[in-house]
Amino acid sequence: MKKTFLILGILSVAILVFATLRPSVHKIEIQEKLQSRELYVEFRETGWVTPRNRLEIKSPFAGRIEKILVNEGDEIKKGQIIIWMSSSERAAMIDAARAISDEEYVRWQEIYKPTPIVAPMSGFIIYRQKEPGQTVTASDGILVMADDLIINAQIDETDLRYISIGKKLSMYLDAYPQELFEGVIEHISYESRIISNVTVYEIRIKPISKPKVFRSGMTATITISAESKSNAKSISDSFITEKDGKKTVIVNTGSGKKLVFETKEVTTGVTDGKYTEIISGLNDTDTVVILRQQKKAKTKSLMRNK
Repeated sequence: MKKTFLILGILSVAILVFATLRPSVHKIEIQEKLQSRELYVEFRETGWVTPRNRLEIKSPFAGRIEKILVNEGDEIKKGQIIIWMSSSERAAMIDAARAISDEEYVRWQEIYKPTPIVAPMSGFIIYRQKEPGQTVTASDGILVMADDLIINAQIDETDLRYISIGKKLSMYLDAYPQELFEGVIEHISYESRIISNVTVYEIRIKPISKPKVFRSGMTATITISAESKSNAKSISDSFITEKDGKKTVIVNTGSGKKLVFETKEVTTGVTDGKYTEIISGLNDTDTVVILRQQKKAKTKSLMRNK
């Protein structure tokens, strides 16, 4: 009886070894060896072009706009006169003088001067809301100006470890995807926000060289480099199978025309979504393979014949 069990045990081990190492009847679909590659891990975020400081220019009193001396896109300096305003009283008096005679109109124009409105900061005009001749109140905006245009983006808290103040990023405007430009992170907010149940932090990015088409409100796509590794011994992701937390590959351990396949467990490192670094489990001489699934191919063929 013991002899019988011993024989059965030996046969079981022999069958297991034979099943693992026997020459395969399958054909190799693809094969590859470890190669040294430059692996870059990147992720993308959406941002918006916004003024760093946005300022709405209003009249300090109710009245009529006489002249607007600037247009959208104009560069202006702090203290520069950008609007001439008439108070409601001056507008009424000037209109009455005009009705009397041209001489009276000219005389009152000299006596009762309009009031200048000056730029409170250096920058440029991004929006012109009113035109000369319109009456406004002290709460009506006439112009909108900005000191600079930057890009605001919201970063998931799990990605904060990949960014820092001073880090350079590459970007493009969604309206002009072929025109890449660089920016640098100049601020990371200290307070989070909850958006769609996700904790995010706002970052400000200063463009190093702005495209000519840069406009407030544009959408931008930002590419952030998370990790990179030079000379990483890697293989294509398609060779790696993951199950129950373990990653394995199939290796051809045969020689010459003799094909023998063995499954090996590997430890992986950096991955860029296409290639994955192999830290351990493979040698430079190992050839990883993907086997052609003949049975599945026949099934598909039958289905097509039907």
